[in-house]
Amino acid sequence: MTSKFDLITLLGHTAAGKTALAAHLAQALNGEVISADSRQVYRGMTIGTGKDYEDYEAGGEKVPYHLVDIMEPGTDYNVFEFQKDFLAVCEDLVNRKKLPVLCGGSGLYVESVLRQYTLLRVPVNEQLRLELEYKAQDELINILEQYGPLHNRTDTMTRSRTVRAIEIADYMQRADVSEPDMPELNSLTIGIAYARDVRRSRISERLKQRLELGMIEEAEALLAQGVSHEKLEYYGLEYKFMSRYLRGELSEEDMFSQLNTAIHQFAKRQMTYFRGMERRGIPIHWIDGLLPMEEKLKLITDLYFGST
Repeated sequence: MTSKFDLITLLGHTAAGKTALAAHLAQALNGEVISADSRQVYRGMTIGTGKDYEDYEAGGEKVPYHLVDIMEPGTDYNVFEFQKDFLAVCEDLVNRKKLPVLCGGSGLYVESVLRQYTLLRVPVNEQLRLELEYKAQDELINILEQYGPLHNRTDTMTRSRTVRAIEIADYMQRADVSEPDMPELNSLTIGIAYARDVRRSRISERLKQRLELGMIEEAEALLAQGVSHEKLEYYGLEYKFMSRYLRGELSEEDMFSQLNTAIHQFAKRQMTYFRGMERRGIPIHWIDGLLPMEEKLKLITDLYFGST
């Protein structure tokens, strides 16, 4: 039995159970998992990014996975690098007759390959950075908005991200460049959905577990390795609030409360982004996250083989 699909894409908000389902799908369909997570690429950032290595086991076997633990903490990784790395892995899997199972919650990463974004490696513009060095964050955002509508609000989350976004926008406006088109990929795209109260419960419980497993100690270890507090804040969410706690700016109780709220807000933004992907032409088959694993697998394999 064959299928017309080149890959299966599995997406959902944080704590949706994506990894375990992706591993079971890969195991059932002779595939391997490709992670689409902007922070799980970093070594040493395990608990804070929710890598859950044990979820890559299915049927008593370890399922191969890719694009996890490929970068040193403190280094930069972006959607351009992800797209390049994804294509290299995908080509290798196809050559080995393995089904790529793309799994992640970083919507821009997923969309960049499903919609064949043409991305460019934008060089650092030292002169522009000097001109922006003493401008306030509000001024930087205003400058960025002059280049056109903001497609990615995370560009305004930190000063370094905003400066880089201006640098990219300025390059795109001035440069005469062309890049080879991305190959067209026919994806069966599956979304995992929960009712709002269930989603909130899963997120809060998972955060408690990660703190018990040593998430704060992990952040301390990164600082000891030379990763700055500024870099921790750049990685967002967990690391931002743990950095503030470790600097004495938040009590442990306030850190948990504020981080918990921030993760709920992030999950909501993830779902909003995925709905936007649908409006932009990517069909997503939504399944109930509370279904037993066997039922999820049957639903997805029926879609996979039934669409020839």
